[in-house]
Amino acid sequence: MRAWTICRRELQATFSSVVAYILLAVFLLLAGYFFYSDLVFILLVSSFTPVAGLWQWVFLDMRLVTLLILPLVTMRLFAEEKKLGTMELMWTYPVRDLEIVAGKFAAAVIFFLIMLVPTAIPCALLYSFQPFDLQPLLAAYLGLILLGIGFISCGLFVSSTTENQVVSAMVTYGILVFFWFLTWNEEAANQAALRVLLGMSLFDRFYNFTRGVIDTRDVVFFTLFISFFLFLTWQSLASRKWRGVP
Repeated sequence: MRAWTICRRELQATFSSVVAYILLAVFLLLAGYFFYSDLVFILLVSSFTPVAGLWQWVFLDMRLVTLLILPLVTMRLFAEEKKLGTMELMWTYPVRDLEIVAGKFAAAVIFFLIMLVPTAIPCALLYSFQPFDLQPLLAAYLGLILLGIGFISCGLFVSSTTENQVVSAMVTYGILVFFWFLTWNEEAANQAALRVLLGMSLFDRFYNFTRGVIDTRDVVFFTLFISFFLFLTWQSLASRKWRGVP
């Protein structure tokens, strides 16, 4: 219950800031541009089968937009509280660290889902003109949601370690780009090492979803990735006890 209170407080703070609306507008503008350009490309190279292969292109582009926007959403979650001194005030209330983490995490996830809702409008319009199988689209959305929540969990942890929002955003970018570049230079690793790296790559795990494939192993990986960073965030807050912070 206290986690939900923190979530509502965080959402109110988010939507009372003009930054949230700017991020939302940029996200939708870029997502709309990529949808339009990818649809035009598919129409040019195919014999009027616009949906064939469309979702893979669209969602691979949307992963980049998500990577660009979400660290800017998470950078303030703890860093701003620390800079303003309100974290110390929050710790004086009867609220556990885990509830603080859960509340702020839920608020960021809800904001991300709100950003995604308008992206379904062009998909619905396309469906009204050219009905298509919904399963690949739903699989791609599931993958994007899991990927985005993974970004959020990572950004939440980084934000809990600093009071500088710019540092929080840049370090989050660095960690996420590292997980993206893991498998870029395949010649630098042997096959055994490459299989391990592929298993750790967020973006390679996401690729199956864009093809309409929901693999249980990919879902489990994202779940473990998210849980790992949430655990680190929890431990980051708990570390104040051995640092002598009340």
